Amino acid sequence: MKLANLSFLSLLWSNSDAFVPSSLKPSFTSTTTSIAARGDGYGPPLSDVTGAIGNTPMIAISDRLCPTGRTIYAKAEYFNPLSSVKDRLALAIIEAAEKDGKLKPGDTVIEATSGNTGIAVAMMCAQRGYDCVITMAEPFSVERRKLMRMLGAKVIVTPKAGKGTGMVEKAAELAKEHGWFLCRQFETDANWKFHEATTGPEIVNDLKSIDTKLDYWVTGYGTGGTFHGAGKYIKKASPDTKIVLAEPGAAALLTSGTPTERKEDGSPDGSHPAFSPHPIQGWTPDFIPLVLEQGMGLEIMDELVQIPDGAAVETSQKLAKNEGILTGISGGATMWAAIETAKKAPEGSTIVCMLPDTGERYLSTPLFASIDADMNEEELEIARSTPSHILEPTTT
Repeated sequence: MKLANLSFLSLLWSNSDAFVPSSLKPSFTSTTTSIAARGDGYGPPLSDVTGAIGNTPMIAISDRLCPTGRTIYAKAEYFNPLSSVKDRLALAIIEAAEKDGKLKPGDTVIEATSGNTGIAVAMMCAQRGYDCVITMAEPFSVERRKLMRMLGAKVIVTPKAGKGTGMVEKAAELAKEHGWFLCRQFETDANWKFHEATTGPEIVNDLKSIDTKLDYWVTGYGTGGTFHGAGKYIKKASPDTKIVLAEPGAAALLTSGTPTERKEDGSPDGSHPAFSPHPIQGWTPDFIPLVLEQGMGLEIMDELVQIPDGAAVETSQKLAKNEGILTGISGGATMWAAIETAKKAPEGSTIVCMLPDTGERYLSTPLFASIDADMNEEELEIARSTPSHILEPTTT
C-alpha cells in the first residue's frame, strides 16, 4: 500500500532510515505479484493528488533484453500521478517554500523546465491554488506545453538559440520583475533531500523485502537531484553498490572535466562549451547543475557512461515492443546503460535503473518518428481479409 498524506517536510529532516514505518512496509510473496491482490483496493482514499507521489514500483526486465544470469529492475517513475520523477521534485520545492514562508496564498510560482518539472509544478500549483508560469525552450515537445496549459499554467517559450540557459535566465528575470517565487530546481537542496528521503529508501527497502542485494544502480541526470539524493542514501545503506551515471555522448559535460561558470546564486553563467543538442529531453541541459555538481563532490559515482547516438530511442522502442513498458527517451537511455552494465557485471548481479517518465510525452519527438498514424500495407491486408468496413487509403 502506498503511504498517503504524509507531508514531505515531516520526513525531510528526520532519519531517512525510518522513513517507512515497519508496519506499513510492503510485503512481497514473489517478484511478480503486486502488493495487494487485485480487487482488494488501493487503501484509504487520498485527500489530494500529492498523496500518490512516490513509492513507485520496480519491474523485472525479461531475458529478451536482460543479459542471461543477471537481473535488471526498472524503477518506473511514470507511476507518479503526473507520470514522471519530477513529481517528487515539485512536491519537495513547494512544501519547503511553504514551510519557510516564501510561498503564501495568492502567490505566483515560476520555473524554467524542459517539461516534466513544469508539468509537476503546474500540478502542485493547481492543487494548492497558486498561479503558475513556466519558461521552456523552443525545441522541447509541444505536448508538454499543452499539458502544462491544461493544468492552468502560463507557458513562455524561449528561442532555441538561448538553449537551457536562456529559459533559466528568462525565469529569473520574470521572477525579479514581478516578485514571483522561483523554484530554482537546479540549485535547491530540497531537490536532492527528497530523493534521499524517498527514492533511495524505496529501492533499498523493496530489494530487502525479497532478500536481494543491490549490486548496481544506474541513472542519468537532469538537475542531478536523483543521482545526488538517492545515490547518497544508497551508498550509505549499501556501500558495495556501484553507482553508474550516464550522460549523452553528444553532450558529455561531466566527461569533459570543464566546470560550469556560475553566478553568485549558483545558477549557470553561460552555456557549457562541451554541450551540443541531443534528443534526450530532460537530461543534461547546456550547463552542469549545482545540485549535480554537489553530488559529484560526494564521490559516490563509480562509473560514467556515455549514451551513443540512437541508442536511447532504440532501447525505449525495444522496452515497449518486448516488455510492454512505455517510457520516454531518457528511460531508454538509462536502460541502455543498465543493459551494458549487466553485460560486464558478474553473473548473479542485480541492477536497478531509473525510468524517469512516460513515452506518451514524446509523440512529436524522434521516439515516435517511425511510428505511422495510418494503416500500413500489412494492416490493410488484414482489413481486406474480410468484406466489411474497409477504410481504403485516399489518393490525391
